[in-house]
Amino acid sequence: MSESSQRRIVIGDVHGHYEGLMTLLEAIAPASDDRVYFLGDLIDRGPHSSHVVNFVKENNYGCLLGNHEQMLLHILTSDSIPTPAMQAWLYSGGQATIASYEEATIPHEHLDWFKALPTYLDLGDIWLTHAGIDPYIPLAEQTAEQFCWIRDEFHSIQQPYFPDKLIIIGHTITFTLPGVTPGKLAQGQGWLDIDTGAYHPRSGWLTGLDITNNLIYQVNVFQNCLRTLPLTEAVINVEPSQITNRRKKQRA
Repeated sequence: MSESSQRRIVIGDVHGHYEGLMTLLEAIAPASDDRVYFLGDLIDRGPHSSHVVNFVKENNYGCLLGNHEQMLLHILTSDSIPTPAMQAWLYSGGQATIASYEEATIPHEHLDWFKALPTYLDLGDIWLTHAGIDPYIPLAEQTAEQFCWIRDEFHSIQQPYFPDKLIIIGHTITFTLPGVTPGKLAQGQGWLDIDTGAYHPRSGWLTGLDITNNLIYQVNVFQNCLRTLPLTEAVINVEPSQITNRRKKQRA
């Protein structure tokens, strides 16, 4: 284990599971000089989105904009929202988020905080974003649409997007990728996915990655159990060709 006095810790998609997050952070025990980052999707689906948002905000942790925060902003800050868009957000867990706030009202300070969330963070050798990068578009031309929503186009890249940076993402539950089992992380060409599906009944695992020491911390929000293991034991490699072939089958 590294003797570095400062750790960099990245937390995957929490989706409103506040109690699980507290258990995870108790195990990680970040010190005051450690740097903690969240990959977005703090909200929706789980029971305590408001608690999660307030905790991350009040502790001034780094946090990215996820597609669920983007959906919330689109719904709640637009003058006119089509009914299908509203229904899509509610179906995707928005109803649970609204219910987690007093009087079912999301305060302006939380909305303003969501608006200010970055779509990516460059940590030098590590590059954080919620979903990934479109490999066919220059970085300067990409928007929240790519950073918050992309899936297979990014997962199937044949070579790393950055030659000197590992991209760490959430958004896509790892077991939905070819050959990856619930609770495992997924690794491709220059990227690492740590969204292990905290809300999903097939998984329940919420993941924290200690980059400095290559350690994985995981809590299962349904079984209330905790585990710690080396990164090398938690990762399954995903071949780009498997993603490409899946895309071809889906289009057939």
